[in-house]
Amino acid sequence: MTVLRRPPVWVALLLAVVLFTGAVLGVGLMRAAFYKPPAPTAAELTEPFGPAQTVSQGMCGVQPIKATRELRGMWLTTVYNIDWPSKPGLPQEQVRAEYLKWLDVAVAQRHNAIFVHVRPSGDAFWKSDYAPWSNWLTGKLDGTDPGWDPMAFMVDEAHKRNLEFHAWFNPYRGTQPAPSGAGTDLTKLAPGHPLLAHPDWRIAYPTGTTGRLYFDPGNPEARRFVEDAMLEAVRKYDVDGVHFDDFFYPYPEKGEDFPDGASFAKYGAGKSRADWRRDNVDTLVREMKERIAEIKPWVKYGISPFGIWRNGGEGSDTSGLESYSAIYADTRKWVREGWLDYIVPQLYWTIGFDKADYAKVLPWWITMMKGSPVQLYIGMADYRVGEKGDWSDPAQLDRQMALNDKYGVQGQVHFSAKQVREDRLGSVTRYAGKHYASPALPPRMARLPASPPAAPRITAGTRSASGAVTLTVADGGGTSWALYRVGEREATLVATGRAGSAVTDPSPPPGPATYCLAGLDRSANEGPPSSPFTTAG
Repeated sequence: MTVLRRPPVWVALLLAVVLFTGAVLGVGLMRAAFYKPPAPTAAELTEPFGPAQTVSQGMCGVQPIKATRELRGMWLTTVYNIDWPSKPGLPQEQVRAEYLKWLDVAVAQRHNAIFVHVRPSGDAFWKSDYAPWSNWLTGKLDGTDPGWDPMAFMVDEAHKRNLEFHAWFNPYRGTQPAPSGAGTDLTKLAPGHPLLAHPDWRIAYPTGTTGRLYFDPGNPEARRFVEDAMLEAVRKYDVDGVHFDDFFYPYPEKGEDFPDGASFAKYGAGKSRADWRRDNVDTLVREMKERIAEIKPWVKYGISPFGIWRNGGEGSDTSGLESYSAIYADTRKWVREGWLDYIVPQLYWTIGFDKADYAKVLPWWITMMKGSPVQLYIGMADYRVGEKGDWSDPAQLDRQMALNDKYGVQGQVHFSAKQVREDRLGSVTRYAGKHYASPALPPRMARLPASPPAAPRITAGTRSASGAVTLTVADGGGTSWALYRVGEREATLVATGRAGSAVTDPSPPPGPATYCLAGLDRSANEGPPSSPFTTAG
């Protein structure tokens, strides 16, 4: 996330506004020539690009079944212990308890996914052959083993609550600035650190106390290594998604260029420096998609880039920093080439903001993605609520999500978990009540493997003292289930769960209730529903 362009924690508060908004107020960089297709029409800018979020799922007896299909998630940030763990070096029991409380937040908000920062800076929240243990977990930079497997615990507990687990990686960052991280001080790196073993892979940037080490994106061996390091987690754990944010080449520092001259001289092949850098990032993005598909084709792959591709022309009606020029991230190309399963642009600006108006940037993304198999979710700036100006309006995120609904956006991811929990100005309560009032199934991804399960069979139902109805189920199968309750005109989704968990309607009406149950595969393809079953009052 753009927020993670942070100095050491002791000055983080002083620079927060600059780091979050400086990109928009910042640099105008030279733009390379590129092919420009015809400009979008006014109709294209207002027409929803994808299917409606609420879709028919078949029939429960004579009633149509309807459910919302929408990705809902939040980023759980580990670097600088922004969200979790609350401090480095905590005992295992406390780290586990804190994580479960974050899952409680996700469930209470009716989310269906969580995005957890498991490789923030060349480190790992699992026992890795490619990276040292994260100091944000252990409190030590020397790679000390905490003696347990946080990744297995995180994935398993998320799945128990029917939350998709998206493993969030920063590919090229090797360290964080001192004093919390090693910075550019090689003596602080863990023994056996790959940037010690391979000095030709490392680049220090920027100079001074805010510097950090990077794996060189222009070195093919370094790129393959960081791919291997991330794919190790895919092989070892039952993750549902692989996720990057906006950190590829570093954001530009005033007066300093990224010092990759040696690799450019060796591998540049006559290209301009900017084109060569974009090619390097493109190669990482494409190869990760190909390699994930080879290992576990059902694992989703997505990126959350800075929200501006380019300004003007075929770009958006904006005047801020461009990901294309500043960090060499050609986000439009990734979509057009189909190298992703989903994209989550960080639209961290208000409706009406002059340099990047949410109401103008969103339609650009909608239009750009027409006809693509890549799904569009939006990165929501919960962290900015309460700032001066338009962010002091508690309805700002609600209004933005209303626009998302209007255009058929297929989901939101909120930055970050701490702000979702804090509910600044009541903003989360406001948008959740309007947009997340009932459960939602994840969007289907037609490009992923499909194996929808057979129809289950409801054999009995009991009502607890609290009023909840629990159903006994036979047959069926699948990865998860969706429970529908019949109303006057349709059967609506009232609960979801992981296969093997109790099928329960937590808030049934008094008296008899009629239900149908359907199973889903891990790509969210739904099988046929059960026959209707009516419980006693």
